[in-house]
Amino acid sequence: MAEIKKILCAVDFSDHSPVVAEYASTLAKTLGADIICLYVAPSLDQYVGFHVPPSSIENFVGEIVTGADSTMETFITENFKDVTANGKVVTGYAAEEILAIAESENADMIVMGTHGRAGIDRILFGSVAEKVVKSAKSPVLTVRPS
Repeated sequence: MAEIKKILCAVDFSDHSPVVAEYASTLAKTLGADIICLYVAPSLDQYVGFHVPPSSIENFVGEIVTGADSTMETFITENFKDVTANGKVVTGYAAEEILAIAESENADMIVMGTHGRAGIDRILFGSVAEKVVKSAKSPVLTVRPS
């Protein structure tokens, strides 16, 4: 049987994130694994060409990351009480960053939520979960909102 010692739990701090964390925590307790809880702040590089000074965009992203760091500390305290969990906040495109961090951290499994979009929403916004499932080198557990 595959050994799972490190779980990457990707969250977006939505109301659904504690449910995702509960799955990751249950798996970690059962398997004796550690958790890396990851939040990917959106990259605003695509807006540099607009009439907004790049320094303003960089400051805004910096504020998002600072706020996310604080939110991550609280999230870990509230959701990973009986397991070893470390938080990580990065900026970029969610699917790419989840895959890159999973690989660089040698995660044995990825646990993440899915928004369950369908139809035109899925066409317009894509699916981070789908991209991760298709490209991940480790198993991925997706948790749909209830």
